[in-house]
Amino acid sequence: MADEEQHVAMQLILVAGDVKKQVFKGIELAKKGLIQDARTKLDNAEKRLGEGHQFQSHYISEHVDSDEGPSLLMVHAQDHLSMAMTTIEMGRELVTVYERLNQIEQH
Repeated sequence: MADEEQHVAMQLILVAGDVKKQVFKGIELAKKGLIQDARTKLDNAEKRLGEGHQFQSHYISEHVDSDEGPSLLMVHAQDHLSMAMTTIEMGRELVTVYERLNQIEQH
């Protein structure tokens, strides 16, 4: 595995970890009724995910003509990025649920 591929894979894993951390902070804020703050965390998570996609796209564009497939570490890193995307989607749904729950509790 080339050093560049290892570097990109580690960047993807770091980005995915940052994204998931921000989403879970957003969910915690939503539990407390701070819905707008929660949505801001999720928006920030989505921006961070975009940075990960840039790393991934750059890597793929440079290796599109390569006969070698991605390393196991790169596949693992891309899986982390995919899970981060799912975490954002589920986080947005949970924030909406907490928002509705808060509205019901206020009536």
